[in-house]
Amino acid sequence: MKKILIPFSFALCMASCQNANQHEGHSDTTATKAAMETVATTTEMNTLSETEKAEGWQLLFDGSTKTGWHVYQSKSDGSAWKVSDGMLMLDPREKKDWQTIGGGDLITDSAFENYHFSMEWKISPKGNSGIIFGIQDLPKYEHSWHTGMEMQILDNDGHGDGKIVKHRAGNLYDLIASSSEPLKPVGEWNRAEIKVDKGQLDLFLNGEKVVSTMLWDENWKKLVAGSKFKEMPDFAAFKSGHIGLQDHGDPVWFRNIKIRKL
Repeated sequence: MKKILIPFSFALCMASCQNANQHEGHSDTTATKAAMETVATTTEMNTLSETEKAEGWQLLFDGSTKTGWHVYQSKSDGSAWKVSDGMLMLDPREKKDWQTIGGGDLITDSAFENYHFSMEWKISPKGNSGIIFGIQDLPKYEHSWHTGMEMQILDNDGHGDGKIVKHRAGNLYDLIASSSEPLKPVGEWNRAEIKVDKGQLDLFLNGEKVVSTMLWDENWKKLVAGSKFKEMPDFAAFKSGHIGLQDHGDPVWFRNIKIRKL
């Protein structure tokens, strides 16, 4: 490789210009960044701001207990779902098939119809999970995803599902691929939002809308007919349902889980 020699006078000028920029053009940016970092470190997890309270938001996770949640169809004691350091996490030490002993999908006690749901998630390397919504907690349905739709949670690069279109993080699983992938690296927190309002479904990842569709119209019926759910007559058929955190046998963490009824 050739070495490029830069004249001393030119280098000195560049250094001088850079210093000037740092003092004149970048001081505001530095101050803003520092202020944002301060806000990020001082904001308490699993709390609502005064603005959120005024808008009608409610916490679904208090940061200390699993109050308001239960395992789908009470298939286990839920011991693999743990609360630690303000996070709700799945600790899959033992598995049976693809799920965890003491696990199972953890779902809200309450069912919701029109709502705006928000939460943060973090997945383990090669991990797989999801947010399932519209769930009917009835004995006739073996799994929560027999009725509920899923916003995928995944290590796109480490898990095999990352190679499948419509199975990547942020997708409406097996139905609609994300329009973009504003995904953060494995081990970092991602914010997911699900908004359902009179049949209009919008999914957001880290503040960016990634999926938008109308439920239950002719186009929706075609999407379901072309998916793995085509043999499930009650899939996504209900306007009200529970919201669940999927046990797919991999460690996953959740926090700041909240909802606003529309």
